[in-house]
Formats: sequence, structure tokens, C-alpha cells
Amino acid sequence: MRSAKSTGRIIGILMPLQMAFGLIVPFVLLQGPLSTAAPGFLVNAAASSLQIRLAVLIAFVGAALTVAIAITAYPVIRRYSQTLALWFLALCTASLVMDAIHNATVLAMLSLSERYTEPGAVDAGLFPAIGAAVRTIRYWAHYTQLIFIGGWIIMFYGILWRYTLIPRALAILGVTGIILQFTGVTLPAYLNYPSVNWMAMPLAPIHLTVAIWLMVKGFNERVAG
Repeated sequence: MRSAKSTGRIIGILMPLQMAFGLIVPFVLLQGPLSTAAPGFLVNAAASSLQIRLAVLIAFVGAALTVAIAITAYPVIRRYSQTLALWFLALCTASLVMDAIHNATVLAMLSLSERYTEPGAVDAGLFPAIGAAVRTIRYWAHYTQLIFIGGWIIMFYGILWRYTLIPRALAILGVTGIILQFTGVTLPAYLNYPSVNWMAMPLAPIHLTVAIWLMVKGFNERVAG
């Protein structure tokens, strides 16, 4: 059986990869083509088809890495709590499903744009209304996706804190970072008030700091009891 230290080091490698492929790179690639700024995604998306498809592919890799973290951590978490290990795996799997749903809405926007920009498109006047509906679906799929992403991250750091698998100060920083992100970005969408985007910024450096710690130190070796 792999030791806790080596397991932690593997997860330390997976964490920045998941953050890059699951969150940062797809967001950057989709920002321009799916922008609401004029002339809008109906015009822009089709012209950036390859970029959008690449973003979706990268996002699927990031979603798979989320589950890979849960599978890798499972034997260590199970030493302390079989129930928590299973719940963590289930939550990461649910996050993957929500990522897939969000990716489907992105591809739906691309398909609509491709139809809109076809020469001689039929009923072109209907496309703005359909586009607005598809964009709204993608908006809510994205913010639902963020709930599940926040859920697995806060559970991950909660488990690290509960069983002292890393220094508790680092685990508390992780919990603080994801709570700030949820409060500043995710929650405002549901309460209909403006996002405070800077509140999401601390999470990335905190996540990277924990990843580096794990790459160097791995999980603390403790006896469950």
C-alpha cells in the first residue's frame, strides 16, 4: 500500500494541474469568444471554434483530475473515516458531472453561432432570442458548477484539517480561500447582487502553496484512532 507521504506528494502534483485545466485555462480561452460584449457570442463563437473546442477538452481533463484527486486520496482518508472517503469521492464525481453539463452548454452556444453565421441562415431574426436563452442556461450551469467545485474543495481542506494531514494553519487558509470565493463570486449570482471578484483571488495562491507543501512533505503520517 502506498504511504501517506507518497500519496500526498501525488496529490500535490495533481492539485495545480486540476486548477489550471479545470478552472484557469478554460476560463481564459472562453472569455473572449463567449463574451456578452458587442457583437456577442453569436458572431464571435463560430470564428473561434477551435479555441472553444480546445477549452472544452481541457475542461474535461480538469474534471477528470478532480476525480483523480479523490481516488488517490481515498486510501488515506479511509484510514480515518470510510464514510468521509466515500462522500469525498461522490462529491468529486458530482463535480465532474456538473463540469460536463457546463461543457455541453458551451458547445450549444458554439453550435448556435455556427448556424447563425452560415450563409443564408433561415429565420436569422430568431437567433438573438434563442441566443439569449442559451446564454442564460450556460450562466446558471456555470454557477451551479461553481457550487460543486467549492463543495469538494472545502471538504478536501476540511478533511486535511480534521485529521491533521497537513499543518492546520494551511488547511484553515484553504477553507478561508474557498469561503471567500463562494461569498464573493458564487453566492451573489443567487442573491442577485454584484460579484466581488477580488474575493476569489486568494484561493489560487493558497491552493498552490498547499500543493507545494504536499509535493515536498506529503501527508503527515498518523495512526488512525
